[in-house]
Amino acid sequence: MKRLATLFALVALSFSLHGADARSLPDFADLVEKYGNTVVNISTTQVVRQKRGGAPFPFDEDDPLFDFFRRFGPNTPFGQGAPGNGWGRESESKSLGSGFITSPEGYILTNAHVVDQADEITVRLTDKREFRAKVIGADKRTDVALIKIDASGLPVARLGDPAALRVGEWVVAIGSPFGFDNSVTAGIVSAKGRSLPQENYVPFIQTDVAINPGNSGGPLFNMKGEVVGINSQIYSRSGGYQGIAFAIPIDVAMDIQGQLRSNGKVSRGRIGVVIQEVTKELAESFGLARVGGAIVNSVEPGGPADKAGVEAGDVILKFDGKPVGASSDLPRMVGGVRPGTRASLQVWRKGVSRELTLTVGEMPSDDKAEGRAARKGKSAEPQANRLGLVVSELTAEQKRELKISGGLLVEDVRGTAARSDLRPGDVVLAIINKGANIEVRTVEQFNRQLAAFEKGSNVTLLIRRGEMQTFVTVKGINGGN
Repeated sequence: MKRLATLFALVALSFSLHGADARSLPDFADLVEKYGNTVVNISTTQVVRQKRGGAPFPFDEDDPLFDFFRRFGPNTPFGQGAPGNGWGRESESKSLGSGFITSPEGYILTNAHVVDQADEITVRLTDKREFRAKVIGADKRTDVALIKIDASGLPVARLGDPAALRVGEWVVAIGSPFGFDNSVTAGIVSAKGRSLPQENYVPFIQTDVAINPGNSGGPLFNMKGEVVGINSQIYSRSGGYQGIAFAIPIDVAMDIQGQLRSNGKVSRGRIGVVIQEVTKELAESFGLARVGGAIVNSVEPGGPADKAGVEAGDVILKFDGKPVGASSDLPRMVGGVRPGTRASLQVWRKGVSRELTLTVGEMPSDDKAEGRAARKGKSAEPQANRLGLVVSELTAEQKRELKISGGLLVEDVRGTAARSDLRPGDVVLAIINKGANIEVRTVEQFNRQLAAFEKGSNVTLLIRRGEMQTFVTVKGINGGN
C-alpha cells in the first residue's frame, strides 16, 4: 500500500512538472497571425545563354568528351532533335528566396544572393497577389538587397533592436524553405556578434532556428513580433539545416537600405592597413596586458593610416574611441564610418600607447555588387577571354592608390583559368611573351597579346595581389576569343 501511494505521488508530480513545462513554452501563433503577412516569397529567373557550338553539359571544347557528346548528346538524332538544333539556345535557371516588406510603398529587404544576376524577379504576397520587382540596389559585402514592387498600402514589418537580444532568447523565422510559402520555424539565439570567414562587415546573430534553402532573405522575429535580423546562411556539411544558422542584424541591414535608397550603392570607409589577429603569444611578445586589438602587418603607402603615422607592427587598440576586441572587429568599425570623417586611433607601439588622428578614406565600390540595377534589357554579362578571365581597366583612382601606371582588374575567373591560382581581385600587370615582360594597359591590348599564343600554350602573367607581386601560369590556353 505504501509503495502504491508512492507511485501515485510520483505520477502526480510528473504530470505537475509536465504541465508546468507546457505552460512555460512560448506560443508563436499570435505573432505569426499578426506579422506573417509582412513576409513575401521571392522567385527569380535567370537566362543562361549557351554559346553556339557549345553544349549544355560541363565539358570544355578542349575536352576529348566534348566532340562525343556534341555528336551523340540529347540534342542530336540520337536524342531529342536534329543535328545542330538546341545549340546556341537560351535556358532558364530559377531560384527561390524570401523577403519582408519595409514600407507601404513596396520596398522589400532580402539577401543580395537571392536576386543576384536575376533577369526577372517575382514577389508573391500572403494574399497570393504577384508582382514583378526591380532591384534598387544590392551589397554583396553584407549580402543585403533592396527591391521594390509597384504597390501601396502594404503591411510593414516592425523593427527591433538586435543589441537588446539575449543569448538563449526565443526567436522565430518565417520564409519559404524549398518553396513552401510562409513556413514558420522557431529556436533560440545561440550567440551574437559572430565573425565568419570572408564576412568582415557583419556581426552575425547565430541561432538554432531551422533554416533551409528558400529561407534566405526572410525575417528573424523576436517574441515581440519585431524583426531583429535577416536569415542569411547556414553552417552545413549536407546543404540542409544542421542546427547552426546566421542572421544579419537588422540595424546593419537598415543602414544598407538607407544608402541604397538614397544612392543606389553603399559607401564604406577604409584606412589602408593589412591586419592580423592578436594571439596570446603575440600579446606577450608585444607586452600587451590582454589579448585584443589588431596587429598592423603592412601600411598602404600614401593611404589614410600612412598619412596619420601608423607603422607596421603597431597594434590598433581603439578606433574612434571604441575598443577593438579582435582584428575582425576593425573592418566593421572602419567600414561603418563615412569617408572623409576624422577619427582617432589608439595604437600600441614599442610598449607605449599612442594617440593618432586620421581622415577615413573611401573603399573602392564593388561594381558587380553595389548599386546593381535590374538587368532586364541590358547587355549580356562580360565575356571571358581566351584564358577564361573577365577583366576590366583600372580607374585613375585605383592606379593612384596602387601606384601603378597600368594593369587590369580580374573580375571573374572561368574555364581554363579556374584551374590556376588566379582569383577575382588580382591585378594583371604584365604578360610574359617570348621571355619579355609586356606591360598590360588595356583590355584590347591584352587580348591582342593573347591572340599571339597557339592553342594549348601555357601563358604566364605577372599579377599584383594585395601588397605582393607574383607570377601565375595558366596551362593550356583555349582556341579563339
